[in-house]
Amino acid sequence: MSWSGREIQRYFIAACLIKALVLPTVGEKFSHRATLMTLDNFDRTLLELLQKDCQTPLRELAERVNLSTASVQRRIQKLKSGGFIQANVAVLDPDRLGQVITLLVEVQADKTHAADLTLLKAQFSGPEIQQCYYVTGEADFMLVLLVPSMSRFQALCDTLFHNNPNVKWFKTTVVLDRVKTTLEVI
Repeated sequence: MSWSGREIQRYFIAACLIKALVLPTVGEKFSHRATLMTLDNFDRTLLELLQKDCQTPLRELAERVNLSTASVQRRIQKLKSGGFIQANVAVLDPDRLGQVITLLVEVQADKTHAADLTLLKAQFSGPEIQQCYYVTGEADFMLVLLVPSMSRFQALCDTLFHNNPNVKWFKTTVVLDRVKTTLEVI
């Protein structure tokens, strides 16, 4: 089968479009990686185990996925360099550390130009703010805050919301019980 010049041109354009659509999304997330790393069942199982306990010994991980310790170590390193593993962290108990009140705060911005939103994102990144999400809907941001007392929350309200010219309104919900908190993805 021979291809006409027009068919070759269409194929080339289609290939370039596919490359343009796929690689930027990979490049945005993994700017240091030019290729997409595919995950097999071993990688997915390792990620699932590591997100539950990142200090599981290599020997134990190897037994659970039926691979050698060296192979597991190489795979974990590839997952780290590929950006699938962002950090190894300790999950702390907020109650034991005196952060006994968890609050959910919806915030609507007055101005939503890019520069204004960038400034709000920076302001909503303080130590008491455990999580901050830029969201769709009536509110522009959803915040999860951990504080030791309501008086500390009142001080934060003054700083972050009442005295902030770009906060149109905010609504607070006090958490009665942490039923499930996790950062697990798979």
